[in-house]
Amino acid sequence: MSANTSGVVTDFILVGFSRLVGFQGLLFTLFLTIYLLTVVGNLLIVTLVSVDAKLQSPMYFFLRLLSALEIGYTSVTVPLVLHHLRTGQRRIPRAGCAVQMFFFLFFGATECCFLAAMAYDRYAAICTPLRYPILLNRRVCLQLAAGAWTSGALVGLGHTSFIFSLNFCGPNAIPHFFCEIQPVLQLVCGDTYLNELQIILAAALIILCPFGLILVSYAKILATIIRIPSATGRRKAFSTCSSHLVVVSLFYGTAIFIYIRPKDSYDPATDPLLSLFYAVVTPILNPVIYSLRNADVKAALKRTLQKMSSKAI
Repeated sequence: MSANTSGVVTDFILVGFSRLVGFQGLLFTLFLTIYLLTVVGNLLIVTLVSVDAKLQSPMYFFLRLLSALEIGYTSVTVPLVLHHLRTGQRRIPRAGCAVQMFFFLFFGATECCFLAAMAYDRYAAICTPLRYPILLNRRVCLQLAAGAWTSGALVGLGHTSFIFSLNFCGPNAIPHFFCEIQPVLQLVCGDTYLNELQIILAAALIILCPFGLILVSYAKILATIIRIPSATGRRKAFSTCSSHLVVVSLFYGTAIFIYIRPKDSYDPATDPLLSLFYAVVTPILNPVIYSLRNADVKAALKRTLQKMSSKAI
């Protein structure tokens, strides 16, 4: 264990996947493939929304920001995992662990807010279509985006500065593949009940408040869709929400389970797998979900490919 003369931990060891000794090469290939596909897929959506004139509605404004965020979100963890798998060096300085935790919380909390903003966009488009251009004008979209990024930064800074102001006196092995709150908190000296309570309450606020707004938005959307007389109209209205609903279910389902509970319930055998799902798998699913279930994105991709082929000829 690395510690200074006063016995305070100065760095940590990310246990990660070190127990899977015979699978390091396979895991490296798997994570590298997922990472490259995540970056390329989300970058493709960012590019399509930026260059296609038919994808300029508020919904696609937030989709572009969400895709850009997913690139940063997965880049906080996966490159370091690749380094650990490739070199076997699993040590991370205390300051480096704090930086990783900050950016992971920053991107995660910002995504919570973006998903809520996208739900509000769908509510405005379906429930109040005549007022939609006013409710979600350019200024409002920019304000919602700025609020989401600011909230994410405050959550990341608050949690990280709070946790790393506590004393770590050993051991220094984190049973995880990145500096997640719960396993890091287990290494804090002394009784951490009040610390846990503060973290759970803060996590509940940033997770459950946007989630509550999403539920209210979709309750109103569902009530509006039910009143649409034609089956075709109902199907069309619901299809504009289906991609967002899938992403919300994947993201919030695991995030609520991981963060809103005491540290004693943390299981080093199964919890890293859940974190793997929302930290690594979900970012790669987003472009797949939005491209396969969204006719506008598919049409934009087709137009872009046709333009590229015509220029090549």
